[in-house]
Amino acid sequence: MRVEGCVAPAGRGAQIRPMRSAIGCLLAGALAAACAPGERPLRMGTTYTVAQSGALALVDSLYPPTPLGIVLGPSGQILDAAARGDLDVALTHAPSLEERLLVAPGHARLRCPFVSSAFAILGPAADPAGVARATGAADAFHRIARRGATFVSRGDSSGTHVKELALWRATGVDPHGTPWYVESGADQTTAILLAEERGGYALADLPTVARLPDLALRVLLTRDPALENPYTLYVLRVSPPHAAADTFAAWALGPWRARLTGLRLPDGSPAFQPATGGCAVPTPAASP
Repeated sequence: MRVEGCVAPAGRGAQIRPMRSAIGCLLAGALAAACAPGERPLRMGTTYTVAQSGALALVDSLYPPTPLGIVLGPSGQILDAAARGDLDVALTHAPSLEERLLVAPGHARLRCPFVSSAFAILGPAADPAGVARATGAADAFHRIARRGATFVSRGDSSGTHVKELALWRATGVDPHGTPWYVESGADQTTAILLAEERGGYALADLPTVARLPDLALRVLLTRDPALENPYTLYVLRVSPPHAAADTFAAWALGPWRARLTGLRLPDGSPAFQPATGGCAVPTPAASP
């Protein structure tokens, strides 16, 4: 796959990768329009979790309807780039940030519920905090805090980090500044491996965990509605709009989603569940 130089993407920690005939760009400054002659690739921002879960790897084999330029980063960073008009579409898993940064300000032209997976709380086999005996995710986090057991956080405004912070709020515990709370500032796989190295706990999505077969950490808790992990694709208001954005969204909800929901975890259960509904103009949530 040929990579040509051009200006590129979305701040510290982001990566951009080419898909098929898309142009690969260098990491320097804000995401700019592709520099190849003719129609530029569709700029899709998505998260490390989408890449590391195996979801992104399927795209190239499914022949998307338009060349793609993929920007990778934590959900918060991708949503910031989307709000600036630096992306054509965004696929993220941080509902509260999506509402605040995209939907409420009117930056999202279409919202397309995509798929969902599940988060899990991982920990050492010895499980010193007793997470496996917890009644739910909030109770598990409370047990970790009470024990003072090492917890490795993404610490990067990713969808996983946003979910983690919501669970800490549910416990009434603020872990920041405690000696047992490690803010890694790392992607999902790196944070998991750091937790393994330190014999600690972590929050992670099950499809990514399944791609780490030699992991010493164990899945200790996952069956809690609070651990649902919904992904949403947004078609963004940009000028000029990309002519293939709507076509890509329809393709994503068709062949890509169908292939994703066919993936299985090691226990045979689906790695991803299909979201209900198609693309629609988003309505901002009512203020409380």
